Amino acid sequence: MTPQSFLDSFRTAGAGIVHALVTGRNFKIELGFAVAAIILGLTLGISTVEWAVVCVCIGVVLGAECANTALETLVDLVSPEYNELARITKDCAAGAVLINAIAALFVAAFIFLPKMLALVGLM
Repeated sequence: MTPQSFLDSFRTAGAGIVHALVTGRNFKIELGFAVAAIILGLTLGISTVEWAVVCVCIGVVLGAECANTALETLVDLVSPEYNELARITKDCAAGAVLINAIAALFVAAFIFLPKMLALVGLM
């Protein structure tokens, strides 16, 4: 196998992201939440540090979802029939995404809720 150029590495990574987007329902949902967080951040005027935290959360969740998609695809390739170990592998990968998504939800609550409550005069 010949080594890829730097640009080819970006192309293949992009193809993986597109695959996760096209085939993954959860990736689409998480991307929707990411867009909502960006719109909310713009609307509420969050600080530079808050933007950094929001962007890291978005990257972690979407990155974990891509890794989950890759792992599920690999498990399906090597274990096309039902296998309890394959199920556990897929469940753990999905659990990792869920943990990241819940953490991101807490971050969103800490950043956005006080600003939203202040906006309606409740803080």
